[in-house]
Amino acid sequence: MSTSELVGELSARFGDAVLGEQITRDSFPTVWIRPEATIEVHRFLKHEIERPFRMLVDLWAIDETARKHREGQPPSGITIASHLLSHDRNADIRIKTPLDAEYPRAKSIGSVFANALWYEREAYDMFGVEFELQPHSNRILLPPGWEGHPMRKTQPGRATERPLFNMTAALFDAKEHALAADPEKFGLPTHRDGVELMILNYGPHSMATHGVFRIVLALDGEEIVAARPDIGFHHRGAEKMAERQTWHNFLPYTDRVDYLGGVMGEMPYLQAVEKACGITVPDRAQTVRIMLSEMFRIMNHLLFYGTMAQDTGAMSPVFYMFVDRERGYRVIESITGARMHPGYFRIGGLSMDLPEGWDKLVREFLDWMPPRLADYEGMVLRNEIFRARTKGVAAYDTAMAMEWGVTGPGLRATGYAWDVRKARPYSGFQNFDFEIPVGHNGDCFDRTIVRVEEIRQSLKIIRQCVDNMPSGPIKADHPSTTPPPRERMLHDIETMIHHFVGASWGPALPAGETTGQVETVRGLTQFALISDGEPSSYRTRIRTPSFPHLQMISAVAPGMMVADLVAYLGSIDYVMSDVDR
Repeated sequence: MSTSELVGELSARFGDAVLGEQITRDSFPTVWIRPEATIEVHRFLKHEIERPFRMLVDLWAIDETARKHREGQPPSGITIASHLLSHDRNADIRIKTPLDAEYPRAKSIGSVFANALWYEREAYDMFGVEFELQPHSNRILLPPGWEGHPMRKTQPGRATERPLFNMTAALFDAKEHALAADPEKFGLPTHRDGVELMILNYGPHSMATHGVFRIVLALDGEEIVAARPDIGFHHRGAEKMAERQTWHNFLPYTDRVDYLGGVMGEMPYLQAVEKACGITVPDRAQTVRIMLSEMFRIMNHLLFYGTMAQDTGAMSPVFYMFVDRERGYRVIESITGARMHPGYFRIGGLSMDLPEGWDKLVREFLDWMPPRLADYEGMVLRNEIFRARTKGVAAYDTAMAMEWGVTGPGLRATGYAWDVRKARPYSGFQNFDFEIPVGHNGDCFDRTIVRVEEIRQSLKIIRQCVDNMPSGPIKADHPSTTPPPRERMLHDIETMIHHFVGASWGPALPAGETTGQVETVRGLTQFALISDGEPSSYRTRIRTPSFPHLQMISAVAPGMMVADLVAYLGSIDYVMSDVDR
């Protein structure tokens, strides 16, 4: 079924509840519907249509009140956008619902998609959208006492635009009290079979939570009866920052959304920007992007591998693997000039070419890693204690993963071979020979196995990059690329002026909407950008894989022992900045 046939089927089924299709630069349809048809349309797409859209990838709000270019769209004050994915079709669809600006009310789709609840809470937190039948219509990222909804256009984008903040003793006590583990607030049971349950704050200051993150547990002895993740301690307002940075100047922020993913976080953002501008990135730049992205995949997975072993009782592996990571970071630093946050990619290409001798450094690392991985297999994967702590622990199947929006290694560990690099090749991945590692049981052990095998596949991809690195330019010859080539900038005043304007204001993207998707170290990362024809973004939506992965804890943890929760959290491999943004 083509895109037009899908839209036609929706129109035939729901009649005037379908308000029309919005034209974007994306390859998937964007369909507007009336608010009262929200639940029925989503249920139809998930359950009733042939090759259904089984996964809710993202749901977010858009404040339309200051937007100038909305040609072909129905009137809307606040818009709710939901992004659905059909793995069977390898296709997406985006559903938009117009709401009132002053009192936005929408129908919750939590009865259709289990993972919608956190996204709807975020839309309330940031935009003030009230969802009918939403059991937890309260803040999720901001503190309980926060006033206003910061992503509204009426809210300032800088702290200097707000009144001076004064933390009094009374205010401090009020905020501390608001964070108390109140079972009723978290929807936790207090008794089971007449026995009073213990309410435990697991985090936020705990090594086992891998960041500033807490889970409020209801325990019967050591058994977890219920678990409620509590996030937002790391929230920095990355999406709001995008509205006051130029298209070019926002690039360093993308490195820091998932601070272990490095340049990989730049890829989906640049995909969307380059698509909006009609930029074709040169082959050499595309190949370098792949090579460095896979280097960071290895760096992340080595950290996961070592700390996963540590979480289950083994101390030595993490020290050995940090030696490997140091060698890898030396290669990255030699090429990009930085280690964790290079900011190396640019609109249309790269910031600079590969340095002399880069290939020798990369080949040495490629030769170093395979025997090390063989040693770690004996240390960790064949270790009886590690296997006892991970096999059969926190297992879930493919259907459950789909329901909760799980992507990346967490989905592939269930046996489902879905990888954006293969399903929707970008940056030239279609030219590379590599396999998609999968598990069988979807447990902690399989999630570890998948990532270890991904290290080997990344080494294979990087070797192909070194052996077949194209020659040629590293940046597209396009006026929206920033900055222009340095040799031309130092040669004539016209290019120098272009550089000055570009560095000060950056390019102004054509009005419209574009989306970028990549397979980062944790799964599907998506940037949905709206340009209003200005040098800055009107709306930047960042869909991160860690957000739904943590929401799923409430469904997986009950019935586990507290000690097993440590292994489960480690196997998720989340980063709190990736969750909170």
